[in-house]
Amino acid sequence: MSDMYHQVADTFGGAGVISNFRGPYSMGPPPEDLAVHTPPIDRFGGRELGRVVTIGLVMVMALLRVLPRKLGQIRQSWSVLAAGAVVDGFETLGPTFVKLGQLVASSPGLFPTPLADACQRCLDEVPPFPSDTVHRLIRDDLGRSPAQLFHSFDDRPLSAASIAQVHACVLPDGRDAVVKVQRPDIARRMNTDLRILHKLALVLARTKAGSRFNAPAIINDLHEVTNQELNFALEAHRQATFRDHIGAFGDNRWVTAPEVYWDYCGPHMICMERMVGIPMDAFDTIRERDIDAELVLRRGCKAWLEAAVVHGPFHGDMHAGNMWLLDDGRCSFLDFGIMGELDGTWKQFFSDLLFTILFDRDYTRIARAFRRVEIFPAAMDISDEVVGEQLRMVLDPLLDQSVSGLNLGELLKQAFDIAESLGATAPREMVLIAKQLLYLERYTKALVPDYLMVRDPFLVRNIFPAAAVAKAADLGIQLPQ
Repeated sequence: MSDMYHQVADTFGGAGVISNFRGPYSMGPPPEDLAVHTPPIDRFGGRELGRVVTIGLVMVMALLRVLPRKLGQIRQSWSVLAAGAVVDGFETLGPTFVKLGQLVASSPGLFPTPLADACQRCLDEVPPFPSDTVHRLIRDDLGRSPAQLFHSFDDRPLSAASIAQVHACVLPDGRDAVVKVQRPDIARRMNTDLRILHKLALVLARTKAGSRFNAPAIINDLHEVTNQELNFALEAHRQATFRDHIGAFGDNRWVTAPEVYWDYCGPHMICMERMVGIPMDAFDTIRERDIDAELVLRRGCKAWLEAAVVHGPFHGDMHAGNMWLLDDGRCSFLDFGIMGELDGTWKQFFSDLLFTILFDRDYTRIARAFRRVEIFPAAMDISDEVVGEQLRMVLDPLLDQSVSGLNLGELLKQAFDIAESLGATAPREMVLIAKQLLYLERYTKALVPDYLMVRDPFLVRNIFPAAAVAKAADLGIQLPQ
């Protein structure tokens, strides 16, 4: 923050609440603050070496603590006890390892079942940092204490995660808000840990088990995603962009995202509208309230697909804590730390996949899309018709199912599995899209198991308006608002 900014802030004076405060991002963050600066992951020095010793001691102590339980003939296998000890170590070592645990928990097919199950603990909240630290961080970013900035500020966090924690507050004009504050020194700490994990991944990749799931690529991806999440200016900018685009077609009034209050944002904090509701996986509560859960989910999925295919950026972490049913009946997206964005070519690619699956099943269109984005190696001598036929053999039986086991995310995953069997590599953005669709379908299976996303023209009424209207007429259904 510049000295000139501090001078401007200091002119307000007084100990009361500043009613017309304007922080460093009042006009939005400058372009240079939106750039993601990812430090090299292959650097290894004294700091990393010292941290290796700490990591080793913590993990050994965690494993030693479970030995008495095993020797005491506790009825648990050693693999389950060891996995639990590893997660104990992760939680002691802090944010980077908690995040690694979250990755393991969300990718059970890649890791041993006992470890993936134990890592579910990492999806819970982590211990918060002290309120005096929160006050100091806010003052560092905005030049004023919470008492001078807000009508009220709750020192007890609403939630605490690996990178930040969230506090409720009331703005001087009476608006309810929340402040998301980044953990102190988190960028340096996490990048140190990621360099160590990268070294370990390179060693692991030389083993038979490690080569199976390409550990270095997993850590490289975690390194990239983490450094994006650490850029709060970028997160706030993407959140505001996503929110602004929701109503681009003149509808989607039942879908929202928190408004960013730029006057109270800084490089390490985001101030935004407070949302009141319940997470989308509060299934029992949603049923008790007699809510039309199918319509809520259809509206949310529709807005998300429009972001991915038309607008960009799209939300890339739609677990239930980030997708809420608000008390006023709207669906709200939360936490925009992980987002994806497709360029024009890849938007067309995803559009072709959707049109084929939802409407005409012309699988050669998907094959052509694969080739157009060079997902196939240039030297591959295989016709679009052959690839299309392979897709047809796998996808047609799935699309013809009348049971609730059918889902769009799995269909996309199957398409990429076929591409990989032919020597292709799926890009991160498309894998991210498939993962979000699987999240959405988890909610629909729990709340409205008879709903089939792959047959719902409402989801693409703004993407393919003519085809959606025609399909709705064929099905004899009316597209909702």
